[in-house]
Amino acid sequence: MKFGQVSNPQEIDFTLPPTSPDTLKLLKKNKNKEAFAIYVGCAKWNKSDLKGFYPKGTKDELPYYSSQFNSIELNATFYNAPSKEQVETWKKKTPTDFKFFPKIPQSISHYSRLLNTDEKVKEFTDNIALFEEKLGMIFLQMHDNYKPKDMERLREFLSKFPKGLPLAVEVRNQEWFSKAETATAFYKLLEEFDITNVLVDTAGRRDLLHMRLTTPSAFIRYVGANDPSDYTRLDDWVMVIKQWREAGLQRLYFFIHQNIEVESPLLASYFIKKLNKELKLDLHIPGSDKLF
Repeated sequence: MKFGQVSNPQEIDFTLPPTSPDTLKLLKKNKNKEAFAIYVGCAKWNKSDLKGFYPKGTKDELPYYSSQFNSIELNATFYNAPSKEQVETWKKKTPTDFKFFPKIPQSISHYSRLLNTDEKVKEFTDNIALFEEKLGMIFLQMHDNYKPKDMERLREFLSKFPKGLPLAVEVRNQEWFSKAETATAFYKLLEEFDITNVLVDTAGRRDLLHMRLTTPSAFIRYVGANDPSDYTRLDDWVMVIKQWREAGLQRLYFFIHQNIEVESPLLASYFIKKLNKELKLDLHIPGSDKLF
């Protein structure tokens, strides 16, 4: 993942911003409503990206990946919308408690920029819905140059999105956050349609990280810098998540990326160990059955 990549991570201030008071208010309203659910995963399961993670001789990576992780941020669907048969195949290869978090195809978000996409959205969501209980949350990632001037277009898209399918949104242009009134309007729009705000923690785009939740779900896309600071950054996230959980957080979706993806499972294992300790959980630690 090249987005936000820098050549000098040692010079970046990775301090997490303070949690928005509006986030704490929202979480308080949902405190104790349901059991806490945590899903931690990588962005892809390809053996070529996660070298050394798979046991020798592994030919089909997904069954093993899903025995170690409980979720996947399904970036593959961004490039090619899956067929019904593909979704059914992925579903059958994974355990009952595994969840997929598919990204909306770029044909909708980037090429069409949300215009005249009703048929494409219907085809995609009809197919993705076949994940059934294994569907975690769909997410829409907009192009870097998609700006607040087109907020009403986003509103129309969200208003027509199938109500039974959970959705998260990630915007990347700095204008969404450079003015308080614009950022507030964006957050209110997401709250209006019960859409989760994607938080992005990456070295070169600290402006995207605002610690503002719009639902009781925290959808966090964490991009390591292949630097020792990756681990201390995760320590900081564990403490924030602990605070949010105490405030009323219901669901955590945390996906770990790396510019060199081979290290992603190592970071995930470290992160899950820390979560288990601080939140008194018993989540499976990827790779704990072997060294990788």
